[in-house]
Amino acid sequence: MFVAATQFAPVAGDIDANVRTIADLVRAAGAEGARVVVFAELCLTGYEPSLIRDTPDLVLAEDDARLEPVREACRAAGAAAVVNGPVRNGGSGVGITTLVIGPDGSLLARYDKQHLYGVEAEVFAPGPGDGRFELDGVRFALATCYDNRFPELAERAAADDCSAYLASSVLSADNDSFEKVYPVRARDFGLYVVLGNVLGTNEDGVGTGGAGAWGPDGGRIADAGPEEPGFVLAEVG
Repeated sequence: MFVAATQFAPVAGDIDANVRTIADLVRAAGAEGARVVVFAELCLTGYEPSLIRDTPDLVLAEDDARLEPVREACRAAGAAAVVNGPVRNGGSGVGITTLVIGPDGSLLARYDKQHLYGVEAEVFAPGPGDGRFELDGVRFALATCYDNRFPELAERAAADDCSAYLASSVLSADNDSFEKVYPVRARDFGLYVVLGNVLGTNEDGVGTGGAGAWGPDGGRIADAGPEEPGFVLAEVG
């Protein structure tokens, strides 16, 4: 199975513009054979926790009508989209939430980031547990940025028969995760690790790109580079 790892510069606070970009990338990656397309943390709004805190309209629902272009793109491309944004939880809180929209446009899985970093804890509620979904016989685990600093998430994924670990993140150039986290999780637990990352300025700094994947031996098998928006394909499973 081919998985696409994406990178682009989200427009801060503009869900409609970001949804259009996401839908275009799903269609393009699907046309090249991708069955799963992985996006960065808070790709729907940009990584802007303070803006999200101060702008209630930026919080989405699982069935939000603003996501319909992504659902349509998934149906047209025959691909699942792993998108992330601020989404209401079952109570009064908001998660940093990954929604997996399936090839038929339905919701395959929801995962709320468990380990919040810095200002995130003032804005969002941590998730209650791990995220999983299965497509074409391949079992996937979900994790979000700072989650990946905690090896027990990947350990549980491997124990749960997952082959691929999808990491939606926001990483700047000085982040050591490219050397000390993602390849280590892949190698230590025999997983394919697929990273969706950002470009452009955000509340955390400047996104450095480098979206791509590592094989179960920890070696890089796909790299989108540091500058150009788009995607790269990695074969997993």
